[in-house]
Amino acid sequence: MTRPDFKPDPRPPVVVVAGPTAAGKTTLALTLAEGFGAEIVSADSMQVYRYLDIGTAKPSVEERGRAAHHLIDVVTPDLPYSAGRYLEDARAAAAEIHGRGKPVLLTGGTGLYVRAMLEGLVPAGGADPELRSGLEARDREARERGETDWLHRRLAERDPERARELHPNDVQRIVRALEIFERKGSTATPRADAQAAGCPYRVLHFAVDPGRELLNERIDARCDAMVEAGLLNEVRDLAKRGYGPDLRPLQGIGYRHMHPVVAGSDTLVNAVAEMKRDTRRFARRQRTWLRAVDGISWRDPSEADAIAADVERFLAESEEAGWRDASR
Repeated sequence: MTRPDFKPDPRPPVVVVAGPTAAGKTTLALTLAEGFGAEIVSADSMQVYRYLDIGTAKPSVEERGRAAHHLIDVVTPDLPYSAGRYLEDARAAAAEIHGRGKPVLLTGGTGLYVRAMLEGLVPAGGADPELRSGLEARDREARERGETDWLHRRLAERDPERARELHPNDVQRIVRALEIFERKGSTATPRADAQAAGCPYRVLHFAVDPGRELLNERIDARCDAMVEAGLLNEVRDLAKRGYGPDLRPLQGIGYRHMHPVVAGSDTLVNAVAEMKRDTRRFARRQRTWLRAVDGISWRDPSEADAIAADVERFLAESEEAGWRDASR
């Protein structure tokens, strides 16, 4: 039944399933996709890379057979992939899906990608080699003094929201964010400017989270399962393909922890413990990001039936508004 306050909105529907890592996004998205004939657009900045399967918790072949997935295995690990590229690819995928008369499920834990898809990005301008080299030089000097987080702290002072998204060791992205800030005097994606153009979609936005204690248990179990599934061998195979620890994707959680084990400079026990610790920290940053999102509905992943009921009502209202006719 349509709500009394329903206002016709013919924009095509997008259901967002966000949440911290290991919260249960994939399972919920698959259930919703099968139940409503939707297709899934991944919003995961690591799953775009080919050959990075186990460490990114990429949906299995069987899971991808249950529902169509988009923006997985887009580029090889040695090629750059940006939020701007994601914006173009995600909206192109959404246009194809909506053109087939199907709703879109935007699913993943990369907040910047979700925002890019829904709100767009403000052009950041070109690179500034002099500014970049200066920041990199000061970072090296700070690290020699033992200040490994100097660059990250500098970004936190200028753009705390972007700093929460980035690991202190992700020097390349931190430098780029600072470069944009110093050149523009503002953040990389000013929310007010991006929203001014209007979101091209009618959005229902969920964040699934089982609670901190259970999530930590899930994270630990996932890390153990990744190792049991062959994460160490995946890193070895990547090295054989020529993809080493110097590449940015291989500096992600899991991969950067396994490289020292492969090289013989650390033990698997130590690496897994650090991997679990860093994954829990990453989940906290994801939660912080999501808390700043307006209109988001926080749900326990066990509430699948209630979530499905909300999605059913949302899609029914979108249907009544005539989004399929407007998309033709």
